[in-house]
Amino acid sequence: MLGRDVVLDSLVAHGVEFVYGNPGTTEGPLTDNLSAYPTLSYILSLHEGVSIGAASYYAQASGRTGFVNLHVAPGLGNAIGMLYGALKANSPMIVTAGQQDTRLRLRAPLLGHDLVAMAAPVVKWSVQAERADECADIMRRAFKIANDPPAGPVFVALPINVMEQETANRADSGGSHYRAPGADPDAVQDLAKHLLSAGAPAIVIGDDVARAGAGNAVAELAEALGAPIWLEVIHQHRAVPSDHPNLRGVLPIDAASIAAAFGETDLVLLIGGPFFEEIWFSEGTPFPPGAAVLQIEESQERLSRNYALTAGLVGGLAPAVSLIADAVQKKASASDRKSAERRCQQLMSLKEEESTSQRARLERQKDRRPMPMALAMAVLAEAVPNDVVIVEEAITASPDLTRAFHFSGPGDYFCGRGGGIGQGLAGALGVQLANPDRPVVCISGDGSAMYSITALWTAAHHNLPIVFIILSNREYRILKHNVDIYRQRFGIESNRAYAQLDLREPELGFVEMAAGMGVAGQRVTEPEELVTALGEALASGAPRLIDVAIEPKS
Repeated sequence: MLGRDVVLDSLVAHGVEFVYGNPGTTEGPLTDNLSAYPTLSYILSLHEGVSIGAASYYAQASGRTGFVNLHVAPGLGNAIGMLYGALKANSPMIVTAGQQDTRLRLRAPLLGHDLVAMAAPVVKWSVQAERADECADIMRRAFKIANDPPAGPVFVALPINVMEQETANRADSGGSHYRAPGADPDAVQDLAKHLLSAGAPAIVIGDDVARAGAGNAVAELAEALGAPIWLEVIHQHRAVPSDHPNLRGVLPIDAASIAAAFGETDLVLLIGGPFFEEIWFSEGTPFPPGAAVLQIEESQERLSRNYALTAGLVGGLAPAVSLIADAVQKKASASDRKSAERRCQQLMSLKEEESTSQRARLERQKDRRPMPMALAMAVLAEAVPNDVVIVEEAITASPDLTRAFHFSGPGDYFCGRGGGIGQGLAGALGVQLANPDRPVVCISGDGSAMYSITALWTAAHHNLPIVFIILSNREYRILKHNVDIYRQRFGIESNRAYAQLDLREPELGFVEMAAGMGVAGQRVTEPEELVTALGEALASGAPRLIDVAIEPKS
């Protein structure tokens, strides 16, 4: 068999459904022979970044390994930004690129470059197949490394002549891998002891909690301790229901503010994440002075990587947290249980106060036009069906989206990691492919949407019934907020305008752009128009775009 057959057989053996890509000449060995593999569907994008974003979100939404096929050096270069986001999101992916004939290696061929070196900084493993005999082992190892915790993308360069070489080495699925390590019983008891000794414990969860299906176990532990549950400011999943009384929301973006948010907390339990993705530097650690720090992870790599710990445990998140919750409940005295109940009641009261405050805020803003972000999010939250999946890149509207929408748990919500914009529209493609029986609504800022606007064409080409909501304030509002913070932090007194942060002159015509890519759309300015437009879009069974005029920064 040929090298290309081994690569394609490897995809089938590992349960791959979709090949995401933007093809070129050196990709011919794969794209020209896909017809012989009816279980593989090619998802065509007009830009390599869109292919990566779609595959990354597909991997997160489906639990399967995403597979991408890019075109040599410029194509890989176009994809690097989105590949960085996939790395930060821990998306299990295999990214390939066709490479020029290795016999041209010393002649500086057109489009030639060291692809392995280009990809290496943003993947877990980067390799080039030098002979067809290597293809089977490389693909097997690529799938393994991509899925080993913490998961992430792997890059494989596939020279065109290697793909056409003969080999006797056949593809192999690699077998079943049971990766979640068992939790040490002594460690479980030790962490339970520390948790019960705390007077004001808090829990911070990362995206691995959702991926591991550990949300219920975390909620059980939080209830047993009377502990708040915090999320990082940038998170891709929702592991715990939005209305859970112990769920406090997102932490701030610098160490000092995180520590202040914890308040009188005397113990912080970190579960399933790198912790913390700060944006601004501040002195000290994100923990209150004297607070104990515990951590539970699925890999040694993350344990105590960024901060010294009082105690740490490596184990499968769902069973480990369940064991600790059980140990806490068994060890708890009557006084411990009473204190936990009191703290839970306080958290419930705090959540009710915040809901009341948000309703009052909406009442004050309801007549303002263009619509404030809070009003637009509240209208959308009321109008979407119960089984909707939200793909979010709302940026400055994200806090209001969080307050307005109810997410039951994993699978209801997806967002980008790493901070690079443009992930939302591209990611919605992968989420819809992973959830063909659920409505998908993508909510994106207008600046973010422009980074991957060609995702609309892919949605139309493959008839993916996604509703794209574009929040149009005609500015990079998040950057204006960050300029304010920058000026404040560095003592810069200025009344200057925000340089280069307005998206006007000319105005962006999203309805017109969508029409040019085969997607019908409309612009709305009133809440009632938004409700009607959303209902019609969902009922259409086709991709639709709604351009929503929202209030700019004052």
